[in-house]
Amino acid sequence: MNTLLIIEDDPALSIYLASALESEGYQTICAHSRQEALVITPQPALILLDLGLPPATSRISEGLLLIDALITRAPNSKIIVLTGQKEESAAYEAIRHGAFDFLTKPVPLNAIKIALQRAQLFLRQEEKLHIVGETRIQITVKLADGPKEASAAIEEQLVRSTLSSACGNVTEAAKRLGLAREHLYYYIKKYGIQHSR
Repeated sequence: MNTLLIIEDDPALSIYLASALESEGYQTICAHSRQEALVITPQPALILLDLGLPPATSRISEGLLLIDALITRAPNSKIIVLTGQKEESAAYEAIRHGAFDFLTKPVPLNAIKIALQRAQLFLRQEEKLHIVGETRIQITVKLADGPKEASAAIEEQLVRSTLSSACGNVTEAAKRLGLAREHLYYYIKKYGIQHSR
C-alpha cells in the first residue's frame, strides 16, 4: 500500500481527500500545518501539499518553507502542490523549491489521482536506478553563484539522497557511495545531516 501525506489546513477538505484517496488504495496521513507535517516520521515519499498553510494561509511562504524542509529530509520526495494563490508565481516558486507537480484549486479529484500516479511512476523508476547504483538528482542553483556552489549543492543532495534511500544506515550509504564510513561522516557533519545510525 502506498503511503500518502496530505498537508491541508482545511479540515473538511483534508477528510474528503483522505477518504477519497484511501478508496484508491492509499494509506493516508494528514497534517494541517508545517509543524504537524514535520513531526511525522518516517516521512512518506508521496506528499500532497496545500501551499497556503497557517499562520499565513493567504500566502505561499509556509508551504515553501515546508517544501524546503521535506526535500532536505528526503530529497527523492514527490511533492504535489495544491494552491488557490496566484498560479504563475506560486507554480514558479513551488517548482524552484523542489515540488514535483502543481495543481490549481479547485482541483478535480481525477486530476489529483493522475498526478499521484505520475509521481508513483517516478518513484518506482528512481528505485530501479538505486538498485543499479545510480541516482537522480534535482537541484536549483543560481548560475551567478558559479560552479563551486553548484558542485556543493550536488554533493550535499547526493549524500542526503543516498542516506535517505539507505534508511539512514551510514554503513550502507557509504558502501553505495564507494566511500569509507569516516569519509561519509565528514560529509554528514559538513552539511549538518541528521541520520538514524
